[in-house]
Amino acid sequence: MTASLIIGFKHKIAYLMYSLLWLLLTPLLLLNLLFCLLIRKQGYTLARLSRFGLCKTNKSNHNILIHCASVGEVVTIQNLVEKLLTYQPQISIIITTNTTTGADRVKTLFADKISHYYLPYDFPLFVWLFFKIIEPQKILINEMELWPNLCRSSKKMNIPLYLVNGRMSEKSTKTYLKFPALFQPMFDSFEHICAQSQRDYKNYLSLGVEKQRITLTNNIKFELNIDPTELSTSQNIIQTYGLKERRILLAGSTHDPEEKILLEAYLALSKTYKNLLLVIVPRHPQRFEKVQQLLIKQSIKISLMSQQQSCDSNTQVLLCDQMGKLRALYNLAEIAFVGGSIAERGGHNALEPAIFDVPILMGPSVYNNPAIQQTLKDAGALKTVHNAEDIKTACQHWLDNTELRNQDGQAGGLVIQQNKGAINKTLLAIGLANTNQQ
Repeated sequence: MTASLIIGFKHKIAYLMYSLLWLLLTPLLLLNLLFCLLIRKQGYTLARLSRFGLCKTNKSNHNILIHCASVGEVVTIQNLVEKLLTYQPQISIIITTNTTTGADRVKTLFADKISHYYLPYDFPLFVWLFFKIIEPQKILINEMELWPNLCRSSKKMNIPLYLVNGRMSEKSTKTYLKFPALFQPMFDSFEHICAQSQRDYKNYLSLGVEKQRITLTNNIKFELNIDPTELSTSQNIIQTYGLKERRILLAGSTHDPEEKILLEAYLALSKTYKNLLLVIVPRHPQRFEKVQQLLIKQSIKISLMSQQQSCDSNTQVLLCDQMGKLRALYNLAEIAFVGGSIAERGGHNALEPAIFDVPILMGPSVYNNPAIQQTLKDAGALKTVHNAEDIKTACQHWLDNTELRNQDGQAGGLVIQQNKGAINKTLLAIGLANTNQQ
């Protein structure tokens, strides 16, 4: 009895200190919003007031609130949302994001089928206000966007909380274990956790989540489909940028210093493969200008997608300085490098090129989705590279062997087909499956 009182006291103190930090930050966050509104910074509108719990809604309540941190999580959740809407056409869904790019992707993918809000900052009053206005019947958090006060408020307000496609790296597990007074109640708030791999399943168990509250659903990222509009966009890109005679090495979702490394490898390769074109797609739009200046300083002949500059025979790099084009570009690539993997960001989604039967290069940093990378690697669809020399060697291997390149690329597509089923498992685990249509 005494031990439980002490534990409960520690939890209250931890949440009090955590919430106090948010209280101290609130004036700065509000001033930043006002400043961005005054200078009319792109993406900043009154819709951002939902970060302080203030928002408008035309509906008395919403069936489901799904939170996705940014673009990648929104794309991941697309097929789950669409299947849910197919099962229950009348269901009302809200998707929240933290970023403008995430908000834009929600609008692009779902149009008026889904409402979008920015997630409130994790101060208790903001979260409470937001939930009171939105009145969700269930909350789904996608992957790993965990906020202590949000989780605590959902439990206090009797709103069932679920984690879907749950990811939990060893690094994050160690961090959560260091602060049990703050994070243990957070994990206790979940009705159910859907783990995307065996690693994640074991890590949630080590964090004290009971076995009956975890389901190994596997990764819903495997539930990729090719959108016909992406194929159409690919054809438009070929025509607009004059790519019909070019062989494409695509660097997707790159971070610093990956552009420099890919460029070094490309310059070595281009001496042999004269029609090879490097297409760079930086992960974040705020880096478009920086990458452009990097290329200019090295006297690289570039074309910009935003300016619809056609590539001639001397063009070395096509810089994609627009959002929403990556998957259409993967479809055009002969070889794809997936970023965030040399830059130690955990690696981005290797399945996006795999669905187009494109062989993949990635660096050693793949802690975001290690099971996916290992599965693709075991199938021969992915090679690990550490530097420009590795990239050059791997590219030569595939550029010189068309049959082998096609074989390895198709192995990636086969991996996706063999690992489908996670969405139905997820919907069943969170009580939203239509058993008549599975």
